Amino acid sequence: MINRNAANGSFSGKPAPPENPARPPLLQVDDLRVSFPIRSGFFRSAAGSIRAVNGISLRLNDGETLGLVGESGCGKTSAGRAILRLIPHTVAVVAGAVRFDGHDIYALKPKPLRALRRHMQIIFQDPVGSLNPRLTVGAMIGEPILTHRLLPKNQVRDRVAELLARVGFSPDAAGLYPHEFSGGQRQRIGIARALALNPRLVICDEPVSALDVSIQAQVLNLLADLRRQMKLSYLFIAHNLAVVEHVSDRIAVMYLGRIMETAPARTLTRSPRHPYTQALLSAVPRPAPRRQEQRIVPTGEVPSPAHPPPGCPFHPRCPLVRSRCREQMPPLEVKGGDVDHLAACWETR
Repeated sequence: MINRNAANGSFSGKPAPPENPARPPLLQVDDLRVSFPIRSGFFRSAAGSIRAVNGISLRLNDGETLGLVGESGCGKTSAGRAILRLIPHTVAVVAGAVRFDGHDIYALKPKPLRALRRHMQIIFQDPVGSLNPRLTVGAMIGEPILTHRLLPKNQVRDRVAELLARVGFSPDAAGLYPHEFSGGQRQRIGIARALALNPRLVICDEPVSALDVSIQAQVLNLLADLRRQMKLSYLFIAHNLAVVEHVSDRIAVMYLGRIMETAPARTLTRSPRHPYTQALLSAVPRPAPRRQEQRIVPTGEVPSPAHPPPGCPFHPRCPLVRSRCREQMPPLEVKGGDVDHLAACWETR
């Protein structure tokens, strides 16, 4: 259960694990790759590509929250949008398989894909840019309901009022425009819009990174409450491991387009195996630490996704690097005898 104190914005506790983890995953991602072409010259001919996502595999169970964490530019957002098939084929090349509730979304024709989309929604990072300034809040939230013909037109107003109440607004907010709200309130509106179609999966793309710390806690508490009330599954994308640690059942750590480590949240934060995960955790501020912990700061710069290094992508910055790391990409395999704890590192056991 989540401990809430909206008055002071505090946030603590962890969500309960999914009720039946033995069921087939709601979302299965296999070897997902996303490449953006680099064009140059007068004729805009291809001069290379940026490998934003370089072969990741994920699974998300029904009712579960999977945290996807990593530094800015590691490919988290590209992965989230590719999972929802939101990246046009004219912009990037997407390969791999994405199965939602047994359906391969990249094999679906437009009509069945449109029907499936109502079950998969996204909360965008920017609460300002993601809202249409020319529409009222009520029109924005009601638009997908009308588009998918879930309710008669005369019932949409009541549904909008119900959704606004879920995120802490009175029905009067439906007649206002986005510029009349604060950043945190706009993000709540974005959440209400994402919930309008009663989805099963919500991809939260950095939903609190643009908000003040106190507002972040309130939005996280709201998402946790909605998950429990509406039986939602979240793919929670963030660069802040402290946030992901509190809201996730499992965490996947991403670096330069690849998954470096994945484990249950408590296991990963208490006994990380990959050097990159250890560096991320050492940067998390801890209130009143029992002992002075030394900050692990990786040396060097993050390599360019247009020219990723051979072997392990983290080897140019890794303190444990060996010659094998420079030549071969380590597999994502079991570490420490825990079948749920996987890491891609030659030097850890």
